[in-house]
Amino acid sequence: MSEPMQRVALKVNGERHVVTVPTRKHLADILREDLGFTGVHVGCEHGVCGACTIRIDGAIARGCLILGGQSDGAEIETIEYLSSQPGTRDLVDAFVSENALQCGFCTPGMVISAAALLAETADPTREEVRAYLSGNYCRCTGYHAIVDAVMKTAAGRRAAKGEVA
Repeated sequence: MSEPMQRVALKVNGERHVVTVPTRKHLADILREDLGFTGVHVGCEHGVCGACTIRIDGAIARGCLILGGQSDGAEIETIEYLSSQPGTRDLVDAFVSENALQCGFCTPGMVISAAALLAETADPTREEVRAYLSGNYCRCTGYHAIVDAVMKTAAGRRAAKGEVA
């Protein structure tokens, strides 16, 4: 018996894609395997680790928890796109300068989540950064450098607007 298939139309990083995939295939796997967006990492496959974090219609989501069919017609942004955007590029640069990445497995999801935090809160506390990123696991850095990178980005953005810390 053959597996049921489904046609899914997506707009990923500004480009339209149409794929035919098994109905049980998760969006993270479609993005990686069918469309080549390998910045979407698959870790726990339970939505806990945050490695598969993407933006769907402007909101962050876990790609491993969404079936492909559920995303039909959605606009999706992955780290491949977001890391090149002016509103995220400074955060990526801070991750590098603060050594907030080591193996890099968690980094795409961490950057997407941190970008969402900074879009909501221009002046977060270290505790707010930790709480917001608590859904993203990192086994390498110990989180201190990640928090430092987010704080550095927030301070730089405030300074660019002429706001005093």
